[in-house]
Amino acid sequence: MDTSAHTDYPLMPELARRHSPRAFDHDATLTDEQLGSLLEAARWSASSSNSQPWRLFVAKRGTPLFDSMVDALASGNQAWAVHASALIVNVAKMVTDEGKDEKWAVYDIGQAAAHLSIQATHMGLIVHQMGGFDKEAMHGALNLDDAHQPWAVLAVGHQGDPALLPEKLQEREKNPRVRKPLDEIAPGWRQ
Repeated sequence: MDTSAHTDYPLMPELARRHSPRAFDHDATLTDEQLGSLLEAARWSASSSNSQPWRLFVAKRGTPLFDSMVDALASGNQAWAVHASALIVNVAKMVTDEGKDEKWAVYDIGQAAAHLSIQATHMGLIVHQMGGFDKEAMHGALNLDDAHQPWAVLAVGHQGDPALLPEKLQEREKNPRVRKPLDEIAPGWRQ
């Protein structure tokens, strides 16, 4: 099933193909080489003053940390994310070593996640980013200090069969991808 975006202007193929499916192949695994490439893409994303405030906590399916991460997810996400090959929790360091607010941390961690997801698409993998999780439970599962805050959980793996998802999610997998028009998100851009 081709899920490429129908764009008004040309995009590189990875950007057009990137989407957020929920159907993961439960039998597939990720190699350290594959995970390393994803993490490397995040590592080289842009960062305000090169502060690199992101911390990426990786757990492969079948490990105790993976199970703890799944337990912290909202129940609707647990139903399908448990089949991902790995979960990656994006954590932002919200305070500098000098005790000041790391005011661009959330912006920077978003860029790291975007780079990782595009690299995954390039490699034929899928990523679904989630905000539906218990932040306190995830904070505890990762043994984070007060300076670090989890922002998103990324399910990563190989495309699975959407027919194995609950019926409600099967429909969402089939729906066409849509975005607001350019003129709405960038008013006056043609002036």
